[in-house]
Amino acid sequence: MRVRFSRGVITIAIIVIVLAVAISVGLYHLLKRTPQLAERHAYCVVNTPDGVRNLDPEQAQISATIAAVAARRRLPERAVVIAYATAIQESKLYNVKFGDRDSVGVFQQRPSQGWGKKKQLMDPVYATNKFFAALVKVKNYRKIPVAEAAQAVQRSAGGYAYAAHESEAEILAAAFTGRVPQAVHCWYPSSTTPAPQSRTAVARKQLARALGSTAITSKRRGWLVAAWSVAHAEKYALNRVGYNGATWVNDFERDGWQTGGQASARRVDLS
Repeated sequence: MRVRFSRGVITIAIIVIVLAVAISVGLYHLLKRTPQLAERHAYCVVNTPDGVRNLDPEQAQISATIAAVAARRRLPERAVVIAYATAIQESKLYNVKFGDRDSVGVFQQRPSQGWGKKKQLMDPVYATNKFFAALVKVKNYRKIPVAEAAQAVQRSAGGYAYAAHESEAEILAAAFTGRVPQAVHCWYPSSTTPAPQSRTAVARKQLARALGSTAITSKRRGWLVAAWSVAHAEKYALNRVGYNGATWVNDFERDGWQTGGQASARRVDLS
């Protein structure tokens, strides 16, 4: 038996086939581009001889802030390691607005336990200062295990958990304290237009709030400032950071710092 189709049915069938092919081709190309699209989100990388860690910009900014506050208080790198191990366990290095009971912020400090008001504790600079003020009162905090020192400050129900983050904390501390140069690299989607002078001024003002004086008194301090600046590049629309003959540029095709530029060892240049 012979089946006959009208021109209308045939036309509809052709349209359906064409659309199906078009959709398939579109999906194919979209899937091919998906990994690239995923990579185009802002990110930061910490790269030291002891390991590599990926952070998002907020985590990098908080890490840089903790290191800057420690430098202002003239604390050793060990104090920074303890702070990082604590913050990773408590908040994963995010400034969270909630937690167990009334806990808030990077260190999940509780207003009801005298750490400060909620608004204050949501300020990473304030919260970090409160943490370090308590840490330095812990006897032999430089020598006792990281988890023990952290627990003496936090008095957590599970103080043993801080120990699991010691290795990661050491990698971050080496980078953000400036001991390992050129260790912090970030990228974020932006235009190629240099940051307005007002934005660089705001960045320096906020750095001074955490670090105190922004004067570069040593290369290690210079690299701390450089790391802080790169970590905050997205927040303050910075496209270039230069220090000690090396330059970071917000360029997706570049992988980290590059040798070159006019930046001296006496000042971290921002633009």
